[in-house]
Amino acid sequence: MAQDSIGSMYDLFADLLEYPTPATSQQAKQCLEQVRALHPEAANALETFSDGLEKLSLEKIQELYTITFDMQPVCYPYVGYQLFGESYKRGAFMAQLNEAYHLANYSAGQELPDHLSIILHFLGLDSAKREDDFGRALLAEGLPPALEKMLQTFDKQSENPYFGLLSALHLVIVHPTEKELGHA
Repeated sequence: MAQDSIGSMYDLFADLLEYPTPATSQQAKQCLEQVRALHPEAANALETFSDGLEKLSLEKIQELYTITFDMQPVCYPYVGYQLFGESYKRGAFMAQLNEAYHLANYSAGQELPDHLSIILHFLGLDSAKREDDFGRALLAEGLPPALEKMLQTFDKQSENPYFGLLSALHLVIVHPTEKELGHA
Protein backbone atom coordinates (compact mmCIF):
# COMPACT_ATOMS: atom_id res chain seq x y z
CA MET A 1 0.00 0.00 0.00
CA ALA A 2 1.30 3.46 -0.83
CA GLN A 3 2.18 5.72 2.04
CA ASP A 4 -0.34 8.51 2.69
CA SER A 5 0.43 12.08 3.75
CA ILE A 6 -0.08 11.30 7.46
CA GLY A 7 2.31 8.37 7.16
CA SER A 8 4.84 10.59 5.44
CA MET A 9 4.52 13.13 8.25
CA TYR A 10 5.10 10.39 10.86
CA ASP A 11 8.18 9.27 8.92
CA LEU A 12 9.57 12.80 8.93
CA PHE A 13 9.03 13.11 12.69
CA ALA A 14 10.70 9.71 13.11
CA ASP A 15 13.74 10.85 11.11
CA LEU A 16 14.06 13.92 13.33
CA LEU A 17 14.01 11.74 16.46
CA GLU A 18 17.00 9.73 15.28
CA TYR A 19 20.61 10.72 15.82
CA PRO A 20 21.24 13.87 13.75
CA THR A 21 22.93 13.65 10.35
CA PRO A 22 23.85 16.27 7.73
CA ALA A 23 20.29 15.83 6.36
CA THR A 24 18.56 16.70 9.65
CA SER A 25 18.09 20.43 8.98
CA GLN A 26 16.58 19.71 5.55
CA GLN A 27 14.34 17.02 7.06
CA ALA A 28 13.15 19.57 9.63
CA LYS A 29 12.18 21.96 6.84
CA GLN A 30 10.33 19.19 4.98
CA CYS A 31 8.51 18.17 8.13
CA LEU A 32 7.57 21.79 8.83
CA GLU A 33 6.12 22.18 5.33
CA GLN A 34 4.02 19.08 5.75
CA VAL A 35 2.90 19.97 9.27
CA ARG A 36 1.87 23.45 8.10
CA ALA A 37 -0.34 21.84 5.47
CA LEU A 38 -1.76 19.02 7.58
CA HIS A 39 -1.65 20.28 11.14
CA PRO A 40 -1.22 24.07 11.37
CA GLU A 41 -1.63 24.09 15.17
CA ALA A 42 1.61 22.15 15.55
CA ALA A 43 3.54 24.27 13.04
CA ASN A 44 4.63 26.94 15.54
CA ALA A 45 6.25 24.41 17.85
CA LEU A 46 7.94 22.67 14.95
CA GLU A 47 9.14 26.01 13.59
CA THR A 48 10.89 26.58 16.93
CA PHE A 49 12.70 23.27 16.40
CA SER A 50 13.63 24.02 12.80
CA ASP A 51 14.80 27.55 13.61
CA GLY A 52 16.80 26.23 16.55
CA LEU A 53 18.65 23.80 14.33
CA GLU A 54 19.54 26.55 11.87
CA LYS A 55 21.55 28.31 14.59
CA LEU A 56 23.67 25.25 15.40
CA SER A 57 26.42 23.29 13.70
CA LEU A 58 25.86 19.58 13.12
CA GLU A 59 28.27 18.80 15.96
CA LYS A 60 26.26 21.01 18.34
CA ILE A 61 22.99 19.43 17.19
CA GLN A 62 24.46 15.98 17.83
CA GLU A 63 25.69 17.07 21.26
CA LEU A 64 22.26 18.51 22.09
CA TYR A 65 20.57 15.29 20.95
CA THR A 66 22.85 13.25 23.19
CA ILE A 67 22.26 15.51 26.18
CA THR A 68 18.50 15.54 25.60
CA PHE A 69 17.82 11.87 24.91
CA ASP A 70 20.77 9.82 26.08
CA MET A 71 22.07 11.51 29.21
CA GLN A 72 18.74 12.30 30.94
CA PRO A 73 17.07 8.99 31.70
CA VAL A 74 13.70 10.69 32.22
CA CYS A 75 13.78 11.86 28.61
CA TYR A 76 14.83 8.64 26.95
CA PRO A 77 12.95 8.38 23.64
CA TYR A 78 11.62 4.92 24.52
CA VAL A 79 7.84 4.73 24.79
CA GLY A 80 7.87 1.56 26.91
CA TYR A 81 10.36 3.07 29.33
CA GLN A 82 8.24 6.23 29.65
CA LEU A 83 5.07 4.20 30.27
CA PHE A 84 6.38 1.38 32.47
CA GLY A 85 9.94 2.16 33.57
CA GLU A 86 12.28 -0.82 33.67
CA SER A 87 9.62 -3.40 34.52
CA TYR A 88 8.25 -6.61 33.10
CA LYS A 89 5.42 -4.53 31.58
CA ARG A 90 7.96 -2.81 29.33
CA GLY A 91 9.20 -6.21 28.21
CA ALA A 92 5.63 -7.32 27.45
CA PHE A 93 5.04 -4.08 25.54
CA MET A 94 8.21 -4.62 23.48
CA ALA A 95 7.10 -8.20 22.75
CA GLN A 96 3.76 -6.85 21.44
CA LEU A 97 5.63 -4.34 19.28
CA ASN A 98 7.91 -7.05 17.90
CA GLU A 99 4.89 -9.23 17.06
CA ALA A 100 3.17 -6.34 15.24
CA TYR A 101 6.42 -5.53 13.42
CA HIS A 102 6.87 -9.16 12.40
CA LEU A 103 3.32 -9.38 11.02
CA ALA A 104 4.02 -6.25 8.94
CA ASN A 105 7.45 -7.47 7.74
CA TYR A 106 8.93 -4.46 9.52
CA SER A 107 12.15 -4.47 11.52
CA ALA A 108 13.42 -2.27 14.33
CA GLY A 109 16.92 -3.02 13.08
CA GLN A 110 19.55 -2.50 15.76
CA GLU A 111 17.27 -0.28 17.86
CA LEU A 112 14.93 -1.38 20.64
CA PRO A 113 11.36 -1.78 19.36
CA ASP A 114 9.92 0.84 21.71
CA HIS A 115 12.12 3.70 20.43
CA LEU A 116 9.81 6.56 19.48
CA SER A 117 11.26 6.85 15.97
CA ILE A 118 10.83 3.11 15.31
CA ILE A 119 7.18 3.25 16.38
CA LEU A 120 6.55 6.33 14.22
CA HIS A 121 8.14 4.68 11.17
CA PHE A 122 5.92 1.64 11.79
CA LEU A 123 2.78 3.79 12.07
CA GLY A 124 3.88 5.65 8.95
CA LEU A 125 3.99 2.53 6.78
CA ASP A 126 0.34 2.88 5.77
CA SER A 127 -2.97 3.93 7.24
CA ALA A 128 -3.91 0.33 8.04
CA LYS A 129 -1.21 0.26 10.73
CA ARG A 130 -2.83 3.25 12.41
CA GLU A 131 -6.37 1.95 12.02
CA ASP A 132 -6.00 -1.54 13.45
CA ASP A 133 -6.58 -2.11 17.18
CA PHE A 134 -2.89 -2.08 18.05
CA GLY A 135 -2.18 1.09 16.06
CA ARG A 136 -5.14 2.87 17.62
CA ALA A 137 -3.97 1.83 21.09
CA LEU A 138 -0.48 3.17 20.38
CA LEU A 139 -1.89 6.47 19.16
CA ALA A 140 -4.41 6.87 21.98
CA GLU A 141 -2.88 5.20 25.02
CA GLY A 142 0.83 4.79 24.28
CA LEU A 143 2.30 7.80 22.56
CA PRO A 144 0.37 10.63 24.30
CA PRO A 145 1.32 9.75 27.91
CA ALA A 146 4.90 8.90 26.89
CA LEU A 147 5.29 12.25 25.11
CA GLU A 148 3.72 14.07 28.07
CA LYS A 149 6.30 12.53 30.42
CA MET A 150 9.10 13.48 28.05
CA LEU A 151 7.82 17.06 27.77
CA GLN A 152 7.67 17.40 31.56
CA THR A 153 11.48 17.21 31.66
CA PHE A 154 11.70 20.58 29.89
CA ASP A 155 11.07 24.01 31.34
CA LYS A 156 8.07 25.59 29.53
CA GLN A 157 10.43 28.35 28.36
CA SER A 158 13.08 25.86 27.25
CA GLU A 159 15.30 26.96 24.42
CA ASN A 160 16.15 23.33 23.63
CA PRO A 161 14.86 22.83 20.06
CA TYR A 162 13.83 19.26 20.90
CA PHE A 163 11.15 20.68 23.19
CA GLY A 164 9.57 22.19 20.07
CA LEU A 165 9.84 18.90 18.16
CA LEU A 166 8.26 16.86 20.94
CA SER A 167 5.57 19.52 21.50
CA ALA A 168 4.65 19.49 17.80
CA LEU A 169 4.54 15.69 17.72
CA HIS A 170 2.36 15.65 20.83
CA LEU A 171 -0.10 18.05 19.20
CA VAL A 172 -0.19 15.95 16.04
CA ILE A 173 -0.84 12.74 18.01
CA VAL A 174 -3.32 14.13 20.55
CA HIS A 175 -5.28 16.32 18.13
CA PRO A 176 -5.56 14.37 14.87
CA THR A 177 -6.38 16.26 11.73
CA GLU A 178 -9.75 15.88 10.06
CA LYS A 179 -8.07 13.69 7.45
CA GLU A 180 -6.88 11.31 10.18
CA LEU A 181 -10.30 11.31 11.84
CA GLY A 182 -11.86 10.45 8.49
CA HIS A 183 -9.81 7.25 8.35
CA ALA A 184 -10.68 6.15 11.88
